Amino acid sequence: MVVRYLLEQGCLAFDRPVTFLVGENGAGKSTLLEGIAVACGFNPEGGTRNFLFSTQDTHSPLGQYLTPVRTGYFKDGFFLRAESFYNAASYVDELQKEDPSTLFSYGGTSLHKQSHGESFLALVQNRFGGDGLYILDEPEAALSPSRLLTLMGEIARLVEAHSQFIISTHSPILMAFPNARIYLLDEGGIRAVDYHETEHFCLTKRFLNDPEGMLHYLLDGIDADGLT
Repeated sequence: MVVRYLLEQGCLAFDRPVTFLVGENGAGKSTLLEGIAVACGFNPEGGTRNFLFSTQDTHSPLGQYLTPVRTGYFKDGFFLRAESFYNAASYVDELQKEDPSTLFSYGGTSLHKQSHGESFLALVQNRFGGDGLYILDEPEAALSPSRLLTLMGEIARLVEAHSQFIISTHSPILMAFPNARIYLLDEGGIRAVDYHETEHFCLTKRFLNDPEGMLHYLLDGIDADGLT
């Protein structure tokens, strides 16, 4: 299934099961991701299309200017925002008070009674049912490297179940997912790039190849008081 978004400048194609939005802090990844989610009918603070809570109206109006063009329709979906996941978890608890069976869709335990990483994986493993559109904003923020690999396994499982992912990330581990499309957002606009061309991969590789050398270069000239 293909999801496309018509921007004022043209058409941005999401023509693979997994698409990553990458770029420096402030490049607009989260804003674009939020706009995509809103254009697809999700709550701007996260959750499913049926989540109606609102704690603070601070989202961008970008979603009003994006038009989704789809081939086929998804039966499931979820918009995960790391910064507002607490609010989404609280909303699930409120729904559970009205319908005790609600919590079973999230693993049977309140997301608030688990660590951030545990609750996030519980959400993916229990609530994400396949044949869905899953929009994730920097999911690596909640996960250790080993749990990040677990997430990649879950993404692969859901892709096999006819799902599509759009993910903003800084993680060179996550963006190595096979056959993913990577869009780089920078001062030049939005363009597709190869994984090995990303700054995330290049800097991480350089650091892992010579951590002492890179640290010496970065910290050279800083005295014991932390002053240059």
